[in-house]
Order: sequence, then C-alpha cells, then structure tokens
Amino acid sequence: MKSDEKVNQSGRTAATPSRARVWILAARPRTLPASVSAVMVGTAAAAADHLFSPAPALAALAGAVLLQIGVNLANDYFDFQKGIDTDERLGPMRVTHSGLMTPQQVRRFMTGTFLASAAVGLYLTAVAGWPILVIGGFSILAALAYSGGPYPLASHGLGDVAVFIFFGPVAVCGTYYVQALQPAGSTLWLALPPGLLITAIIVVNNLRDIPTDKKSGKNTLAVLLGPRWTRIEYLLLTAGAYCTLPIVHRAGIGSAWLLLPLLSLPAAAVNMFDIYRRKGSALNRVLARSAALTLAFCLLLSAGIVLSGR
Repeated sequence: MKSDEKVNQSGRTAATPSRARVWILAARPRTLPASVSAVMVGTAAAAADHLFSPAPALAALAGAVLLQIGVNLANDYFDFQKGIDTDERLGPMRVTHSGLMTPQQVRRFMTGTFLASAAVGLYLTAVAGWPILVIGGFSILAALAYSGGPYPLASHGLGDVAVFIFFGPVAVCGTYYVQALQPAGSTLWLALPPGLLITAIIVVNNLRDIPTDKKSGKNTLAVLLGPRWTRIEYLLLTAGAYCTLPIVHRAGIGSAWLLLPLLSLPAAAVNMFDIYRRKGSALNRVLARSAALTLAFCLLLSAGIVLSGR
C-alpha cells in the first residue's frame, strides 16, 4: 500500500488528507453554526436596543467559535484516551482514533485553541469588566470538563444541561453584555430557543452513539434514558424552541416579528419525523439537518428581533 493511502471503514483505500485538511477535520467546522447562532441572536438583541458594537460583537463570535473548536478537540482527545472511540463508531471520523493526528498533536491544538479564546476573553474583559473574565473562565472549564477531568459531564448524564446553559443563556446574554455593557434582562428569554435547538443537536449525536457509548461506559443522558425517551427529549427540545416564541411575544418582549422563525417549522417537522424513522449511521443526516435548522431558526429570530425593536 502506498504511504499516502489509508484504509477506511469499508476496507477500501483512500488518499490521506493533506495536513491543512486534517486540521480542518479536527476542528469539525460543520458543528460551528451552533456557536455562530447563539452569538447572532445576542448581537441582534443589542442592535434592537441600539447598543450594537462591532468590535466586541466580532470578538464574541471569535471567542465562541474558538471555544467550540476547543470542545471538539477535547472530545476527540479525551474519548480516544479513555477508549471510547472505536472502529464501531458511527459518527464523523475523529482524527486521533483514525491516526491522522497523534494525541500529542491534538492536545497541542486544543491547548492553543483555548489560549486563543482566553486572549479574546481578556480583550472582552477590558471592554466589559470582570464578569466576562468569570464567564470566560467557567466556559473554558466547562469545555474541558465536558469529556475530560475526574468527572466528565458527558459521561454522567450532564452534557445536555451543560450545552443548554453555555450555548443558550451564557452565549446569547454574554454577547449582549459585551456590547450593551448592561445586564441582558429580557434577552434571557431570547436565549432559550437557541439553547434548546443546540441541545437537540447533541441529543441526535448521543442517540446515534448509544450502543458504543454504553459498551465503553460513557453514560450520556441518552444512555441513561434509552432510545425511546431520548427521541422524546429531542421532540420536546425542538417543539419547546417554537413554543417559546408566542410566549415571548405575548410577554411584550417584542412584536409579531419574533414569530418569524415559525417559517422554519416544516423543516423541524421533518426532523421530528425522521428521528423516529432513522437509526444508526442514518441519524447523521438528522444531525446535519438539525444543525441547519438551528442556523435557519436563529437567522430568522435575529431578523425578527431587529425588525421588532425593543
């Protein structure tokens, strides 16, 4: 076999990706719309209050994306170290287990990414004060604790809660705060739909991995609940994001423009149907569509927030 070829899961040979491509694979760019979506909603809320500030907004986006890349790398590294990733894995290829990068390379990449996010956090701390230092510090700790440390959150059924908190209220309200320099207030309500939908993405991922996670002792919430209740959790999270919209509108937080994300409801219905119809690796399609739905929903929500004004 040639040195630039690699055996894939089907047993066929495939050309080894270039070094740049490997680094991109390690960062898992297809997951990044989650962090982008949350920052977008927080920025829209600041703009609606006439408090938009471009430099902090861009820094918040950079920090959120770097943190998510750091989480992806930490999952890759720690799951490999603990023997969780095996040849039976049905999800996207991970660079450590596949041999495309050594554990040491992934660890250095992860460390550099978290240091870069910390540098962004220091800038935002200079802009918005010590609360951002606290938020940033806890965000990095949570990113590491998701799959690493003495009590990995994802392995003890707490991953879904952590994702909701840090990709919902923390990301959205933090983005608002660094621009507005004042408490988020009613923006907290607008943080709920992104948090719910981003958590739903993780639920699909964990539903797909129940057999392999259970075998390796990784007790995600999906493993603890089982396939039936995990699917119900997905339905509740997705439906909850849409049910929040009329409640927020009726509470007087914004005008009827806040209902704009309802246009994405048909796509959500397809996902909710498919979560029951698909199993195993076929759930990767539901995973990709759930990420796309989150981005579309948050784009529409952001537009609705700006058009609504506050």
